[in-house]
Amino acid sequence: MTKILILTSEFPPQPGGIGNHAYNLAKGLQANGFKVQLVCDTRSGKGKEEREFDKSLSFEVIRIPRKKIIFLSYLNRISTAFSLARKSDLVICSGKFSLWLGAFLTLFFKKEFVAIIHGSEIRLPNKLQRKLTDWSLKRFDKIIAVSNFTKSLLSHLSLKNITVVPNGFEMEALSVLKIKNRTAPVLITVGNITQRKGQHNVIKALPLLLKHYPDLKYHIVGIPTEKERLEKLALNLDVEEAIVFLGKVSENRKIELLQQADVFVMLSETTQGGDVEGFGIAILEANALGIPAIGALGCGIEDAIKDGVSGRLINNKDPEQFAKALEEILNNYESYSQVAKSWSKGFTWEQIIKLYLNVLKGEEMEEKKNVNHKGTKDTERRI
Repeated sequence: MTKILILTSEFPPQPGGIGNHAYNLAKGLQANGFKVQLVCDTRSGKGKEEREFDKSLSFEVIRIPRKKIIFLSYLNRISTAFSLARKSDLVICSGKFSLWLGAFLTLFFKKEFVAIIHGSEIRLPNKLQRKLTDWSLKRFDKIIAVSNFTKSLLSHLSLKNITVVPNGFEMEALSVLKIKNRTAPVLITVGNITQRKGQHNVIKALPLLLKHYPDLKYHIVGIPTEKERLEKLALNLDVEEAIVFLGKVSENRKIELLQQADVFVMLSETTQGGDVEGFGIAILEANALGIPAIGALGCGIEDAIKDGVSGRLINNKDPEQFAKALEEILNNYESYSQVAKSWSKGFTWEQIIKLYLNVLKGEEMEEKKNVNHKGTKDTERRI
């Protein structure tokens, strides 16, 4: 049985797209005959929440406690990863520090190393960190980018070993398609309230949208990291009555709120600090419920929305484009809704894990080829 070690910077039950991706990847690989071990941090104070979560997992999770002196935590992660990598056949790294750690391990172990790139780890604000990341990526046998946009961020490295495998989603319950009331549309964004997620871009478009739809509502779901900033913006634009902040919610409540909405909106933007939208999995979750989406051009959302089919892609700073896209979707709602639901089926983890298996089997085939041609395993790094 092939042993896989996954090093990740995030992991449930704490929030984060990288963690959700690592969880579903580990679960899918374990279900397909691999023996998976996963290393991540303990982020809650005493780790009780994490211990309860880990009890139900089919694979082993090794959590590194966070110490007051953070450097000691990093040393513990390095030591643990070093010990586990020695016994593993394949190492998968996801997240900034995990990429650096994986590259370090390649100096000691002649086995397959795979990097998963989400986006923000490429455009780090610190020049030294960017150089370290570039060096690290050159050490990996294979790189998996979660979108074509994310892949494009690596164009300066001229790497030939990059494969695009989109993010996947998994939902506990799916709704039947419903006819919505388009005279008072409900827009929704699900995601941490930050500049990258672009809720402020939606709010800036509300004055124009409300002229066309006076009873329109905008529901904002997610951790209220920058809620006060958005509240001030809404007051200045006199649109606060159209906005409902719903905060962080449970999975079931999220589905309920999505079912109440007409159009999912994510007008993400790249921040000055290099934070980018690598894909936009929340869009596919909405699509699965028959909810079309309006998303931003110039980021990973371009892979999550089939423009003119499952939703519309627009300039995130252009309210006129936003208004036209919304009008088009509402006027052709049943068509957009049905196709959005069909479109989302290609992004379930049941489908995405097959793509990962193809990538990993490709590595195994390459190894067998080396054995057949040389009589022994090729221990030279291919990068």
